[in-house]
Amino acid sequence: MDGPETIVLASASPRRAAALRMLGLSIAVQPSEVEEVREPGEAPRRYVERLAREKTAQVSRRRPLPLTVGGDTVVELDGEVLEKPCSQAEAAEMLSALSGRVHTVYTGMALGRSGRVVSRVAVARVSFRSFSRAWAEEYVASGEPMDKAAAYGIQGLGSALVERVEGDYYAVVGFSVIAFVELLTELGLDYRPGRIVVADATTHGPGAVTGAP
Repeated sequence: MDGPETIVLASASPRRAAALRMLGLSIAVQPSEVEEVREPGEAPRRYVERLAREKTAQVSRRRPLPLTVGGDTVVELDGEVLEKPCSQAEAAEMLSALSGRVHTVYTGMALGRSGRVVSRVAVARVSFRSFSRAWAEEYVASGEPMDKAAAYGIQGLGSALVERVEGDYYAVVGFSVIAFVELLTELGLDYRPGRIVVADATTHGPGAVTGAP
């Protein structure tokens, strides 16, 4: 059974898990069963925030006591929303469309605790260098793009595609650290190095609610 120090991550994303562990926090991964389907005409910003809230709320209902974290990320290019590719051919097509272009990344973040869910959206604009179709296909063959929005990972091999990021770098990773910290404040909590405490508690005081074991 999870102790009070554990954060429940309502996502199977290894990037989100890594971001929470980077902050020194202990997590339990329990992916939601929310279907990721965009409503007709739904704006990317609204879409990712809705999914983040639905994922967090669903998992929070199962386990209301721990802090629950959910998220979702999409890319927008020329009004088209790019999600995770369904095939290697689609991944190569996405990457070719992004070559030498600027696109926008939206990451929805939601936190739930004691029946309450708070959320926000982090945004970044990413400039890609120009690259060949052959480069894209070789990158796809590495396997890295297949579980990522718009078929690339900025923190891996895909970093070689990126010329510039304007805005929240961690939105591109898929877990906005600053949004996470600010949402904790909305829940009356505070991030301290390696743990989360009730907002007016000291790091070592009885108000500590989460942390690494």
